[in-house]
Amino acid sequence: MDKTYTIKLDSADLGQLLDGLIARAEAWEKTAHYHRTGEDPKDILVEECVDAEEAETIADHYRSIIAKIQQQRKEQS
Repeated sequence: MDKTYTIKLDSADLGQLLDGLIARAEAWEKTAHYHRTGEDPKDILVEECVDAEEAETIADHYRSIIAKIQQQRKEQS
């Protein structure tokens, strides 16, 4: 089983962390879209992966992390 960590951040740092994770999720979502459609996203570099499915899996993982953090923040507000 993976080890669980408790990390304490002030609200500004937590916001920055979430912003970064959201940006990464969006980059992977746009990469998946690129692999599905061939449309080159203008605002990001396409991430290196095998196909749309892999990119979506990575994007989903980022979204899962974001949701966990947002839920914990909500519980502590």
